[in-house]
Amino acid sequence: MAAKRRKSKATRPVDPTSWTFSGDVRVANGPPGAVASLESLGVRFTLDARGRLKTAVERPVNAIGLSMASGGLESEPHAHRESQLMYLVRGEMICEASNALWIVPPQSALWIPGGVTHRIRGRAPLEGYSVFLNPRSAPNLPKDCCAVSVTPLFRELLLRLATRPALYDLKGPDARLVTVLLDELATVSIEKHRLPMPSDPRLRRLVDAMAAEPAIGVTTKTWAKRIGVSERTLNRVLVEETGLSFGRWRQQLHIILAIQKLSRDATVQNVALELGYENASSFVTMFRKALGTSPAQYMANRLATPAGKR
Repeated sequence: MAAKRRKSKATRPVDPTSWTFSGDVRVANGPPGAVASLESLGVRFTLDARGRLKTAVERPVNAIGLSMASGGLESEPHAHRESQLMYLVRGEMICEASNALWIVPPQSALWIPGGVTHRIRGRAPLEGYSVFLNPRSAPNLPKDCCAVSVTPLFRELLLRLATRPALYDLKGPDARLVTVLLDELATVSIEKHRLPMPSDPRLRRLVDAMAAEPAIGVTTKTWAKRIGVSERTLNRVLVEETGLSFGRWRQQLHIILAIQKLSRDATVQNVALELGYENASSFVTMFRKALGTSPAQYMANRLATPAGKR
């Protein structure tokens, strides 16, 4: 008896409604405008039957570049069959995944393993690049989301790959470029841009309140009362779900918010006041203890990079 012919997996075009754009969008080497750009993305990526993005052609690595001069973008929660490295040249990008909030400051990247559901928000002016990798091409990379710092060589390879055809020759120069890019990707170092997010709805209310009013210097007891739990319950559940005490979690929130504000060109003095510090000195001390450098030097290191000189 002849074996039954196996049906190919169904695919469908990328659905533009899964992304919301409030400004102009340009894809690297693509036409201007949100609609045209999404069509350009659709050439490289489709959705499989489960609604997960997959590359339209079998290549170990594909890359796209995206820039916005105004407005912003936001995605609905989604997952890729491929793993993704999202690298930001300038602007601000925030991603929620793996029960954590991740901020991607300029010249940093976020690693999202294949199959991990995530949601992305960005604010212009913005320029960023994403590498989509077949998981088999990079089996030794992290299995969890993490913020990473990439090498100057990796940046240049990524910028180059984003301009190459999706159907690059597997035995040609572009394939050799991909090999070097994967070697460089294996050398990335992890950064401290992760804010663990609780799943308990009461604590999510706390997260929203503290993010909206970070300058309020009230006690743990007061915050607990505001969300309708005891101080003991707040501390216990927060540690259970994030691994951090209330004080440590609030400090990490301040780090995330500080990087976000500094990326918008806010002064150190203004950031300190907006986060509730008595003066810039106390804020700088906290920042230095957490990241090993001052806020000004941190941002200077981000902006003084060959990636912006093209």
